[in-house]
Amino acid sequence: MTRRDFLSTGALLGASLSVLPGRALAKDDVVSTTAAASEVRFSAFADIHYYPRVFPHDSREWLERILDRATREKVDFVIHAGDFTHKPKEFSDYVNWYNDYSLPTYHCIGNHDDDGNSHDVTLECYRLQCGHYFFDRKGFRFIVADPNYFLQDGIYTHYSASNYYKIGTSYVPPEQLEWLKDAIGNSPYPCVIFSHQSFEREIGGCKNYAEVRKIFNDANAAHPGRVRLVINGHHHRDNLQLIDGVLYFDLNSANYEWVAKAHDKYPPDVLARHSLAKNTVMYNDPINAIITMNSDGRIKIDGMESSLFMGITREMTGNPRYDAHGRETTARVQSLDITLN
Repeated sequence: MTRRDFLSTGALLGASLSVLPGRALAKDDVVSTTAAASEVRFSAFADIHYYPRVFPHDSREWLERILDRATREKVDFVIHAGDFTHKPKEFSDYVNWYNDYSLPTYHCIGNHDDDGNSHDVTLECYRLQCGHYFFDRKGFRFIVADPNYFLQDGIYTHYSASNYYKIGTSYVPPEQLEWLKDAIGNSPYPCVIFSHQSFEREIGGCKNYAEVRKIFNDANAAHPGRVRLVINGHHHRDNLQLIDGVLYFDLNSANYEWVAKAHDKYPPDVLARHSLAKNTVMYNDPINAIITMNSDGRIKIDGMESSLFMGITREMTGNPRYDAHGRETTARVQSLDITLN
């Protein structure tokens, strides 16, 4: 499918769709210095929220199912889009198991990754020098942005030990914007961007999303096809949107949907075993995506379908069906095959 065909079908219009500073390399990373490879394949998941006795699906087996699929698909690496665990230090065995997996694994820090300890401790647990970095692999540059900053009295402060709870905003600070511009502008390869909060959403995402998008658009104006794909987590929704020639992928949670109004729809033993199960709509499988990209502009997303635990929907819990962007909860990561040219 070409971009023109894609737009003409009405697809991607909403949820109804069926080491330098900031430079870190994960285990077994290889930076390309020769001619670009024609194809790269990676596994992406988001918001697994590992927090035993608090959130559901708190076993290593849940993550193992994602990694097993990645292994079967022979991906080049695995990356999550934030909210891996609420307490990286306390659950270091879980974190290190992911860090030391047989495939290269990467972290994109989410707001809740900095809940149970300081940001510096999270970085240490995730083996990062800082929250924003990039790596080059098989003819593509993969850039991890970090919008986990709040702005107060003119000062940008990184989330740390739950300090953001009363403010709750998300920004990419000015110095990181300059870094991002440089990382994209000086890249010899097409770029894929990861962040926890959305740069596509105008409500509830990164507050200065317009500044970030301008960097993408300016780069594409100077070097067509420089930024091709932008992936975020955080919002627990499944959505794809093509904006100014860039594909924005709102990647669903691999675990559940959060609901603000607590409910008692699950059996008592489930509610007793997980203290915040009452604020979730659970999925039956750890949904994730296998993404294949090539130098000709093809982006192929192999998602997966699951179902809601016990069939319980947001409406059944007394919570609104749709979010602020009109996107409903689905236990799904959709699939897509598109060529941007």
